[in-house]
Amino acid sequence: MNSLVFCIKEKLRKPFNCCFSQKICWPSLRTSCKTWIKNPLNMALLLWTVCVAVSGAILFLVMTGMLNKILTKQSQRNSWFEINNQFLNALFTLMCLYQHPKRFHHLVLLCRWKPNDIIILRKTYCKNGTCKPHEWMHMMVIVLLLHVNCFAQYALSGLNWGFSRSERPVVGVGICISIAIAAPSLAGVYCIASPLGKDYETDDEAQNHIPISNTFDSRNEHNLIEYTPQWRGGLFDLWENLSVACLSLFCSFCAFGRNMQRLHFGNMYVHVATFLLLCVAPFWIFNMATINIDDEPVRLVLRLIGIFLCVFGLLYGGYWRIQMRERFNLPPNKICGGNPAVTDCIQWLLCCWCSLAQEVRTAEFYDIVDDNFFCQKQTENSEDYSSLSEIEFSRERKQNVMEAPIPLTIQVDDNDIKRT
Repeated sequence: MNSLVFCIKEKLRKPFNCCFSQKICWPSLRTSCKTWIKNPLNMALLLWTVCVAVSGAILFLVMTGMLNKILTKQSQRNSWFEINNQFLNALFTLMCLYQHPKRFHHLVLLCRWKPNDIIILRKTYCKNGTCKPHEWMHMMVIVLLLHVNCFAQYALSGLNWGFSRSERPVVGVGICISIAIAAPSLAGVYCIASPLGKDYETDDEAQNHIPISNTFDSRNEHNLIEYTPQWRGGLFDLWENLSVACLSLFCSFCAFGRNMQRLHFGNMYVHVATFLLLCVAPFWIFNMATINIDDEPVRLVLRLIGIFLCVFGLLYGGYWRIQMRERFNLPPNKICGGNPAVTDCIQWLLCCWCSLAQEVRTAEFYDIVDDNFFCQKQTENSEDYSSLSEIEFSRERKQNVMEAPIPLTIQVDDNDIKRT
């Protein structure tokens, strides 16, 4: 009996020993954290998480009565509850809005189900980006659950904005919150537990039907790769291409999305919608959040937060400028503390139209193949005769004219003539 108990203890202890036997390499972990936090998108995500955690903690303390000694009046507790509730609702609504364009795009790709669409979807939802059994059905389940999450959050926002706290239907709020939390959780578990998250032997026949893009396009067949590309003009050289300058000024979001697709950074419409929402949605969301808040200073603070987030939505352009510079080896600008990434973001914050116009000019100047810049093909023997005089022009033309070859002289011997 004792031996049996000992064997059971050893079996239960073995998995935990394996988990805690490995030592944590703190220097490596510190380096990884520094690398992670340098990404602007990760910074924004961390800030969003901190705001959610702080506001959620305050809301929890108010609901459980732990702050009753500080907030002695019921009206104060109701006010703090409503402020934190509206703030949290605004944060989650913004996150859903920012993610929804990409989710709509994936739904369109699933409906089309073309070879290039399959590659994009597999990289997003399939482990190792390989073919999985019944992958279309499993991907559709995940995408639909993510859409349910967004629409449940929108319904919750409608209840929070359309009704005061005393009139707000508790059952409706509870149902919306439950669905908004359960849908993405189920999508994550399903993605791991379904065949999409498992390893399978690669089926060559299933992979071969997807065409692989050639390394060189036909029009870039004879072009030379540009190893040291340069920005096309300076940041304020708008007169180099006035049409691009006007497009960047009056239709910034469309120009940005089109340029991102040209640079192979994703779908044009997803970038346009995401950039537009980042620069416009916070103002409206936080203004809507103030409808049921009676405290005027708090209303003013929420409006200022919305304006602040709209301005900093321009950092989306700065982030993709960093990606463009690093992928295509463009020269960095280290004017801001010797950090090119900070300089790129500051340029977008201070003069977004100039930065966008420079990026568009640079992308149009080069041919782009397989994440590389190529010199645009020049027509052979093409010369500029506009500055030549008529005599010089005629001379140049004569030099380039192809003359008929002189026929070879054939000598015939007299003996050959006599034989014939």
